[in-house]
Amino acid sequence: MNVIRRIHKANEGRDPERLAMKYAIMRGSAFSFLRGTCHLFYDRLPKDGVFKSAPLAWLCGDLHLENFGSYKGDNRLAYFDINDFDEAALGPLSWDLVRLLTSILIGAGTFGVDRAQARALCGQFIDAYAAALALGKARWVERETAQGMVRELLDRLRERNRAAFLDTRTINKDGRRVFRLDGRKTLPVSDAQRKRVTAFMKRFAKTQPDPAFYKVLDVARRIAGTGSLGVDRYAILVGGKGLPNQNYLLDLKQALPSSIASHRGRGQPAWASEAHRVVALQQRMQAVPMAFLHPVMLGRRSYILRALQPLEDRVPLAKSHHDIENIAGVMRVMGQCTAWDHLRSSGRQDSATADELIAFANQKSWRRELLAAAKALSVKVEQDWQTYCDAFDAGAFAIEGYTDAP
Repeated sequence: MNVIRRIHKANEGRDPERLAMKYAIMRGSAFSFLRGTCHLFYDRLPKDGVFKSAPLAWLCGDLHLENFGSYKGDNRLAYFDINDFDEAALGPLSWDLVRLLTSILIGAGTFGVDRAQARALCGQFIDAYAAALALGKARWVERETAQGMVRELLDRLRERNRAAFLDTRTINKDGRRVFRLDGRKTLPVSDAQRKRVTAFMKRFAKTQPDPAFYKVLDVARRIAGTGSLGVDRYAILVGGKGLPNQNYLLDLKQALPSSIASHRGRGQPAWASEAHRVVALQQRMQAVPMAFLHPVMLGRRSYILRALQPLEDRVPLAKSHHDIENIAGVMRVMGQCTAWDHLRSSGRQDSATADELIAFANQKSWRRELLAAAKALSVKVEQDWQTYCDAFDAGAFAIEGYTDAP
């Protein structure tokens, strides 16, 4: 496999300024590289054993440590769950599990644990997943019952002051809020982009019960994530409930085809658009979907509109070096959430039934097979990252007019 050619191919047509940022971030660590190259991971995935025989499930597709987090549901309550479904598709459930396990092994150094501890954390995730799947009942993480770092995250989200949050993202200009264009979370838009997004929001608002809520105050290009950096994406400041401290932030992101759908090669439903796929599966898998979640069209391209989700709403594993038990607790919750999402979407459009998932959970051999595969894949990821680093340093990923240090 030509790793360099595959990466260039997967990122064709992206916004060069944000793509330069993505390439620099991927140079920073093997974990960031894993996040930015979902397509490569599935190129490397074994095609036999549990990766072929495991029950079919609706998958996140890009399951890794930083695709879990807290969010406000459409009922305005706080939840913790998988929170990114850009790659969601139907496939053997083992695909989700091995990507998450590989992310633990690759990311261990970023949160201060050694390889032996990382393998133990993999065991915590798998045991929690299997136990939750075997019960056959999909539940969800509630603030009142959550513990440790997940409880702290949900507490922060529940107690977040809207005005203070808006102050971190906006400034006051002539008596109204506009985006703070800091080059880290937002970049300016062109006049054409502003006009296009504003015109879309006016059309969208007419389909909603309270059109005035969606009055556009400002638009910016959004910087967020790793894998999707460079994809057409906007942060939108809307009037909300009227007063400046009651404005709302929305996220509008282009939806691209799933990296994993082609690897299964058959059996994917005929979605109205890629955005309809993402939104349908997010609504299907989460207990309560994210606020303002809609599939929309801008011309011939499909986009996902939703509440803007700050990066701060992820569990800060990189800052938890001092407490391995806290990290283990997070792994157990992630394992449960994954099982619940698989159960919640079971028996839908060719996915396995809950009974089939329960039977699988009660088997033992797949756990050892997944752990062995994750170990082998983590070695491949490290090797691919080294190949990428050499090419990056040699200028193979330089984008004229844009530079960004890792």
